[in-house]
Amino acid sequence: MPFYHTLKNYRPHETYPDKHVYSNKADWIARRLLTLRHDLNHKIVRDRQPNSLIIGSWNIRAFDGGIPRLDESFHYIAEIIATFDICAVQELREDLRPLRRLMKLLGPNWDYFVTDTSTHEGGNNERMAFIYNVNKVFFRNLIGEIVIGSTTLGTGRQIARSPFFAAFQAGWFRFTLCSTHIVFGRDISLRSEEIKAITDILLKRAEKEDQVFVFLGDMNIDSPEGENMQALLNSGMEVPDFPAVNMKGNKFYDQIAFTTKGASTRKTRLLRHGIFDWRYAVFGPQPDAPLDTSDSGSIDRPTHEENLAHYEPIVAWNRQDNPKNKDKTEPYENFSKSYNMWMTFEMSDHLPIWVELETDYSEDYLKRFVKT
Repeated sequence: MPFYHTLKNYRPHETYPDKHVYSNKADWIARRLLTLRHDLNHKIVRDRQPNSLIIGSWNIRAFDGGIPRLDESFHYIAEIIATFDICAVQELREDLRPLRRLMKLLGPNWDYFVTDTSTHEGGNNERMAFIYNVNKVFFRNLIGEIVIGSTTLGTGRQIARSPFFAAFQAGWFRFTLCSTHIVFGRDISLRSEEIKAITDILLKRAEKEDQVFVFLGDMNIDSPEGENMQALLNSGMEVPDFPAVNMKGNKFYDQIAFTTKGASTRKTRLLRHGIFDWRYAVFGPQPDAPLDTSDSGSIDRPTHEENLAHYEPIVAWNRQDNPKNKDKTEPYENFSKSYNMWMTFEMSDHLPIWVELETDYSEDYLKRFVKT
């Protein structure tokens, strides 16, 4: 689990000129973390099978390329990522200090790899990262980016944000993750071309290498019936059926797919998969979909109106008076109207997705030596 000891350092008079702006900071954050832990346990942790691998993927919006996130947002992001064994993160920005701060909260049993910024056309100066629990996963000393031929895409260009891959192992299970942030824009067909180009390469490698290839990330897939999704479904990889991941619940941007054929002698089986909607626990507004609260006990879920009243003075201070914010910004003219957008820059405009894969093949291996 992440570290919580920094909560004791959140003394209002040391953080804010007006101590009444956030007089209950540690209490507020601790209550949200308890609720978040409860929801993560219900959705992911409690039904986990022994010796499995949980892989997450999350586009964390502009991490961190604008007004500094609130302290509490780092705690919430760390809590979610810590539920996975390994997580691919997209849309990191040039400044790596926020990532390092996140890693400190995750603790010494977590490590990471991060790419350089994508400065070429369509790259949007973004980075990608793999963050992993070294007690669950170890790095197999192979890391790189996918480069395609000059005629692979109709534009003659490289993939806008070079796919990032690295080889890992969990127990008996050898796998390579390939993280992507497919190009965004009006040319829908270019997205399909990028998806096809990447999956073709991964499938060819799977035919020769004794490992499973996992393709994951923000693929900018609008619809499960659209041509971009068809490009992924037609690739030959197994594609779990994920629900929508955006705040409005109508876009299917993020996906995870993996190879099931090829040279790998230790193929994997999908045990579970899903998204995690953190809005029930932090920031909100809570979606209309029902949430199992049968054993929620004293879990605290503020109403939307309570969140608005709590965050409005804090956000105004963060935009205008926070010494860490070099680019001073006027407070929102209508915070209630802007709240949903502001909240996505604290957490994200994407919900994280995850898969649980089978990794224990010891019984099958032993049976190879049993004479019938």
